[in-house]
Amino acid sequence: MSSLPQHLDLHLIRILYLLLVEKNVSRVALKLNQPQPSISASLRKLRELTGDPLLVRGARGMVPTQHGESLLKPAKRILDETESLFVRKTPFVPEQADRTFHIAAPDYLDTQFLPGVVASIRRGAPNSRVTIHHLGPGTDYLRMLSDGEMDLVIANWDEPPSHLHISKLFEDPIICTMRADSAYAKRTASDAMTVEDYLTLPHIAPTAMLPGYHGVIDAFLERQGMHRKVAVESPYFGLIPYMLTQTDLVLTTGRQFIRFYEKTLPLKNFTVPIKFPPMRFYQLWHQRVHQSPEHKWLRDQVTAAAKVVVNR
Repeated sequence: MSSLPQHLDLHLIRILYLLLVEKNVSRVALKLNQPQPSISASLRKLRELTGDPLLVRGARGMVPTQHGESLLKPAKRILDETESLFVRKTPFVPEQADRTFHIAAPDYLDTQFLPGVVASIRRGAPNSRVTIHHLGPGTDYLRMLSDGEMDLVIANWDEPPSHLHISKLFEDPIICTMRADSAYAKRTASDAMTVEDYLTLPHIAPTAMLPGYHGVIDAFLERQGMHRKVAVESPYFGLIPYMLTQTDLVLTTGRQFIRFYEKTLPLKNFTVPIKFPPMRFYQLWHQRVHQSPEHKWLRDQVTAAAKVVVNR
């Protein structure tokens, strides 16, 4: 395996790129304001380094060899990326920013939280765009964060990934809810549900996600040697409260999540007779953006929206 020359000159890569584009030593010499013999010497050096002629005579002047052609894109990429290394870092001014913020989140968050995040970003950076990404079983959010495809992930974890930066947003205590005029709800006080009742009532749960609410509830029950009766699974969390109104189903959810729906739907909440830990929501980000001013600003908007949820 050949090793790179000890002092690889960036100027030599620029000459390689221009020779492959211009296909003419004289034109490259003019572009770089260098004598032609100097460019010819660089071409000889490049041929020696690559073990390939790079440019050969064709019917109408010089043409790149197949290997030379294959070096065009890598040379351009190196030049572009090197240029970006030395672009002066400019302060982030939200009012003038024109960028897209990418946030991944599940659909079982407090109903007012994500709208609050979007509103805050729109107020502060009106020229920017926001893309909310679904967080489901197929979402490789760890790779997307490390590759820069995602700025932030918001969700709940029992144990968040240890190699990423994290800040806690809010907690949501667990309750269960059902149709207010169901047979069980009419005869039972909200604080009188027994463990046996809870485990034998028919439950509705969101389809398992990673990370997912369904996993948190059932994993906890499993650790206690318990198992609830899940009669219905649905990937559409926002529709589940409406499904309760036409069935005998029970939903175990966060208190803050159901608060929005109980204003308009005939639901009755119960104290869960099992001591579930509250759902803990976090925002998660990668080290590569930890010091970035625009990412710090974005995280501040998310934190502020979480405080509104907690304090309302």
